[in-house]
Amino acid sequence: MFEQIAQQLSEQLGIPESKVTLESDIIKDLGADSLDVVELLMALEDISGKTIPEDKVSDIKTVGDLINVLESI
Repeated sequence: MFEQIAQQLSEQLGIPESKVTLESDIIKDLGADSLDVVELLMALEDISGKTIPEDKVSDIKTVGDLINVLESI
């Protein structure tokens, strides 16, 4: 799961995968904006076949948070 997310963030944001860690804040550390986050979530929903509930989106700050949300649904 982490590898898929790191690869997706790398492609989408134009950053090296090595910059992505579980503790990386998607906006502050990786430079994503709100549109990037929406596009990331949509891409990950397509890849995983899961739908992230709207009420869980606000819980996602770090890459680790994203993995936890995806694993909980």
